[in-house]
Amino acid sequence: MEPQKEIRMVPDMGKWKRSQAYADYMGFVLTLNEALKGKKLGCEYKVSETVEKLLDLLETLDRWINETPPVDQPSRFGNKAYRTWYGKLDQEAEALVSAVIPADKCAAAAEIATYLKESVGNPTRIDYGTGHEAAFAAFLCCLCKVGALKGDDRLAIVFKVFNRYLTVMRKLQRTYRMEPAGSQGVWGLDDFQFLPFIWGSSQFVDHPTLEPRHFIDERVVNEHHHDYMFLDCIKFINEMKTGPFAEHSNQLWNISAVPSWSKVNQGLVRMYKAECLEKFPVIQHFKFGSLLSIQPVTP
Repeated sequence: MEPQKEIRMVPDMGKWKRSQAYADYMGFVLTLNEALKGKKLGCEYKVSETVEKLLDLLETLDRWINETPPVDQPSRFGNKAYRTWYGKLDQEAEALVSAVIPADKCAAAAEIATYLKESVGNPTRIDYGTGHEAAFAAFLCCLCKVGALKGDDRLAIVFKVFNRYLTVMRKLQRTYRMEPAGSQGVWGLDDFQFLPFIWGSSQFVDHPTLEPRHFIDERVVNEHHHDYMFLDCIKFINEMKTGPFAEHSNQLWNISAVPSWSKVNQGLVRMYKAECLEKFPVIQHFKFGSLLSIQPVTP
């Protein structure tokens, strides 16, 4: 079935929080969060055929950026070439998904492709934010539901697939000067992402030497960002923003004062629910189908 928007007004938010989709989505995020505890990006894990196919899919999206250079235009932000790039994905998404999922599940390709198309930003506004990121996590969750991704793919889902997705999104943001969607400015955690901070903080739980206070030290970031998603996010912020870190990323600056990574991780999960999943401007765009259902959780 074609996923549809169901959250049209603020009072509908209760439907979302009680839905099977919310339970499945949050369960997916937390299952991965648990699996990543204390693990470096370079640790050993299984890379299945489906994961390889997803990396090919993301490689295709990356190649299309190279083939679609920004156009000359008067405004600095929101380069219109993004719409051309997005148009390719819009046309090809279902075929791309069909190549990833088992042949007997091809009937689900159109439904799953909806989440892929929602995960790369908005072609009208040329913006990107945590709602688009959530659509990519929903896309991965759907692939688990149809059995394309399995339990033993957990590390590869984040370290290989989600991490590659992040590099493609950063390239989109830079190439087409995308606006942050629903940005809270310096009071938000980050202009574009949230999940890599949750999962990235989990990687640090029980780390023998690196504490939250270390991530604002540029030397630590440069030395360890290949191993830790959290530091890679900080590195990207440092490249994109000027001025003191405490000013342009106040929330992250505050988090650096938290004594332990497990406290950071728990706090970020709470913040994610409150600032992203329970915010109408984010969730009004979320689509529900048969895989991620608006129906209430069955007790």
